[in-house]
This record gives sequence, C-alpha cells and structure tokens, in this order.
Amino acid sequence: MPQVLLVDGNGVLHPRGFGVACHLGVLTDLPCVGVAKKLLQVDGLEKDALHRDQIRLLRAGGDSFPLKGSSGAVLGRALRSHDRSTKPLYVSVGHKMSLEAAVRLTHSCCRFRVPEPVRQADIRSRDYIRKTLGSPRPPAPGQERKAQRPKVWPKGGPEEPPGEGKTPEAHSPGLRTHPEAPDLGAQEQ
Repeated sequence: MPQVLLVDGNGVLHPRGFGVACHLGVLTDLPCVGVAKKLLQVDGLEKDALHRDQIRLLRAGGDSFPLKGSSGAVLGRALRSHDRSTKPLYVSVGHKMSLEAAVRLTHSCCRFRVPEPVRQADIRSRDYIRKTLGSPRPPAPGQERKAQRPKVWPKGGPEEPPGEGKTPEAHSPGLRTHPEAPDLGAQEQ
C-alpha cells in the first residue's frame, strides 16, 4: 500500500477547488499531492508578466513562490524542481497534506523536471500503449498502416475533398471527417 500519491494533475488549484488529486485522495484515504506541468488559470491566476517575472526569480531547484488567487487563498506553489529546469511545476494539496510538505516531497522526488514517480508512470504507460496498440510513429517505407478511426472535426472545420465516394450516412450529422482519415467503410484485403 502506498504511503502517498503524486498525481499528474491538480488538487485544490482547480476551478471547483477539488481536482483529481483531491478526488483520488478522498477515494483512497491516502495523502495526495497534485503536480501539474502547466498553470491552470483559475481564481485570477494568470501567466502574465508578473507571473513570468516571479518564475525568473526562481534561481535554484527547490525555490518556489505561492500561487495566490484573487480571493486571497493560496491555491498552490510554483516550484523550480531542478537546477537545470526553466519551467516550474505547479504543486497543490490533494488530501491529508500541508502545502509545505507537498512542495518538499515533490522537490525530493525530482531527478529531472517531473517527479520520478510521475515520470516513470508516464514512461511506462506510453511504452504499454506503444506495445499494445502499435507505434504512434509513421510506418517505415513499404509498411502498410492499419485502418484507423476517422478524425472528426466540428462543423465548420476543414472541408472534406469532393468526390471521395463517402456517403452522408457514413458521418454523424454536423460533423466532418478529416480529409486524410482512412475510409473505414472499405474492406481490408
């Protein structure tokens, strides 16, 4: 049983004040920390000139500054996770943990920009998907691609080229299929 959960997402730094780190923490009754790579702009928090200036003032790994919303509440901290990192992480409380402890824990797990548990989960899940579903990279010359689900655009998106032989019944009303998407109606040989 884990002692603490680090979640690639937000805790109280969320439009409803209850992000995925809070939700997971409550469900598991474990201490939980939200660690996001991008600032969720809520309660007046913005990536404006002031925010960029504060990021520049983070000199070394472990330096951080509070993310104070227009309501006056501190929703999290921007953390320079590593000496060589230029982009901060956005740490917020999920469940059963103080913000200071969450920041210390997050920093102690950072060999690179992203905390190692989150980084390893990301690496391993992408590897699993690649092995299970096939490589997302383009096929080598001479290799055929399997038929894929059509890419769908909302109405007003890129126009479908005329004369593709697709009937209107093949599409949902109000949606257009991306012109480069394979025709799943065609039988593979």
